[in-house]
Amino acid sequence: MVALFLALILVAVVLGIIGAVAKGMAYLLIIGIVLFVVDVAFATVRWSRRSGRPIR
Repeated sequence: MVALFLALILVAVVLGIIGAVAKGMAYLLIIGIVLFVVDVAFATVRWSRRSGRPIR
């Protein structure tokens, strides 16, 4: 799960860099930002469920 999270973060950063640098590719920047936000939100929800107290 952590490997998938890190891979998606890497893809988001690469898309963001390409979108910011390449002329006419601003949509890649938007896709990178959206992918980053969704990935962080998903990881936060997933990890917060695990950190709860065990039921006795």
